[in-house]
Amino acid sequence: MAKKILSTLFIVGTVFGLAACGNAPHDELPENQPSQTQATPSKSAETSYRSVFQHSVFLGDSITEGLSYHDLLDDANVQAGAGKITEVALDDVNKIAKRNPKHIFIQLGSDDILLPPKVTDNPKQYSLAYYAKLIDKIEEKLPGANITVLSVTPVTPDAEKKEPRYKNISDYNQGLKKLAAEKKVGYADLSPIFAKHKNLHDSDGIHFKEEFYTFMLELLKDRVK
Repeated sequence: MAKKILSTLFIVGTVFGLAACGNAPHDELPENQPSQTQATPSKSAETSYRSVFQHSVFLGDSITEGLSYHDLLDDANVQAGAGKITEVALDDVNKIAKRNPKHIFIQLGSDDILLPPKVTDNPKQYSLAYYAKLIDKIEEKLPGANITVLSVTPVTPDAEKKEPRYKNISDYNQGLKKLAAEKKVGYADLSPIFAKHKNLHDSDGIHFKEEFYTFMLELLKDRVK
């Protein structure tokens, strides 16, 4: 048990250490930049999303954290944090279980792709192994909950140029889709959002403006009926 705790602490320290060095840009959400092409959603729409997803929990990293950062969902419906990887997210399951949600959306992987060689030589394989354990643990603690895995969101070409490992997002998503099928849980491909709507990224090219989250919730709302 002590060895496992030390391993987890090392990984957490490594992820946040990379963030401090500028190699893992998920250390915090950037300042919100209003879109020049899309209208800001109304307060009534925000209230509707709170109602629609009142029995849901979104588990993820700083990308997911944007749901509460932009005040679209209550904190109780979002279990997320900057730099979070799948292995560390295992510790969140007990917290989520206490909320007894009917639906759980998992949005992890953006930070797993950036895991350094001293943690693993194969970030995809390493991450998906823990993703499988995460799904198993959720099903054990919440056998009646519906689980949906969300695809990792794309970054802008400039962000990919600064961090070439983001080129692995598509390959990682293929692994996620296969895992979801094997585990018989839902899989939601978010790529149609970006095919239809432009200028959704914030200034860092990784995080998102509020509009993205409204499109994402619209895409997912039928899954909670």
